[in-house]
Amino acid sequence: MALMLKCLLGALAVLLIALLSRTKSFFIAGLVPLFPTFALIAHYIVGSERGMADLRTTALFGLCSLIPYAAYLAAIYYASYRFSLAGTLTAATLVWLFVALLLLWGWTRFYSG
Repeated sequence: MALMLKCLLGALAVLLIALLSRTKSFFIAGLVPLFPTFALIAHYIVGSERGMADLRTTALFGLCSLIPYAAYLAAIYYASYRFSLAGTLTAATLVWLFVALLLLWGWTRFYSG
């Protein structure tokens, strides 16, 4: 049942994005994926199974994870002037992957909790 609810939430998010993308306020579609649906689930599980200290660490890492996302959005913005849609999305995804790997490397090397 829990898996069905998660699938339904994902489907509703996709539907909302599709509907918003057709309106005059199409840019709001970029806000929908940032609703913390999965973060709420992750934070509940970490907080209930590992405790509040680990929840704080998870939240701090979540804040740092905004860096790869910001790099992705910047890549989308700048690449869209030079590439097709497919090229733009590919380039931005590669940027996200690179920055995310750097974040993971730096976190595991320098964060001592």
